[in-house]
Amino acid sequence: MAVTVKEMDGAELERLIETGAKVLADFYSKTCGPCKMLGFVLGDVAKEVDGVEIVKVCFEENPEAVKAHGVEGYPTMILFEGGAEKARLKGLQQKPLIVSTIAG
Repeated sequence: MAVTVKEMDGAELERLIETGAKVLADFYSKTCGPCKMLGFVLGDVAKEVDGVEIVKVCFEENPEAVKAHGVEGYPTMILFEGGAEKARLKGLQQKPLIVSTIAG
């Protein structure tokens, strides 16, 4: 079953991470061209992967989450599992790399 990409605020992201679930968080900006392209890529990734929550967190609207996770630019994707960061991808990435990162 495919997963869906959900928009989330920083507090919702923290609660989700605390559950220990596998979470791919995309920190993005609404005005960023590469971020918009990555949104389409993540939509395709979501059709192929199971067992992961893919969420988008707006950089400008969630400064606490950005600071808490040391996000320095966008787009930045962070994979969390078991409540901890497992991987980090910076910039626009291709679908195969994202899928292999999630698969671990």
